[in-house]
Amino acid sequence: MVETSRAPRRDAYTVDTLLAVTVRVFNERGYDGTSMEDLSRAAGISKSSIYHHVKGKEELLRLAVGRALDGLFGTLDEPEATRGTALARLQHVVHRTTEVLLAELPYVTLLLRVRGNTATEQWALQRRREFDHRVAELLAEAVAEGSLRADVEPRLATRLLFGMINSLVEWYRPDGPDGAKSAARVVDAVTELAFHGLRAA
Repeated sequence: MVETSRAPRRDAYTVDTLLAVTVRVFNERGYDGTSMEDLSRAAGISKSSIYHHVKGKEELLRLAVGRALDGLFGTLDEPEATRGTALARLQHVVHRTTEVLLAELPYVTLLLRVRGNTATEQWALQRRREFDHRVAELLAEAVAEGSLRADVEPRLATRLLFGMINSLVEWYRPDGPDGAKSAARVVDAVTELAFHGLRAA
């Protein structure tokens, strides 16, 4: 007898499984356009069951964007990002940031869509600026060591670089027939294109 797939039982829900549903609904409807009733309906559990796990909608948002931010900031603390030439460290950060974006696509998509309308969104925007600032500092180091071209201001180069990386949320779809291979090709292409254009002559 083949067992059909069923929605998780109410007592089977965890914060992680609830978060996955929440992020999908936030991305479809927008944070402001999503109610607790919408989340309850999408998860197939009562609102009181959701409140058993979290205080409310904004806590779910903070957990979701926090997951994306933890992944991004984690790349800055990896050994390859803390030793070696500035160019090698920067290349590692760009490569890993792209990997994190693809691995955590729904969460990073949500992070990139926050607009600062709540305390949590303002916190997320501040953390994003901090991340961009640290990458800009690393890029400036690579320019100073002569590895990257000096005619593009580091902050502008950082914005252009992450403009390319962040655009992946608009068109990349991981559910293709060769999703994992496709992701690896995208990561390599981003790194190659970015540093071919930035490298000093």
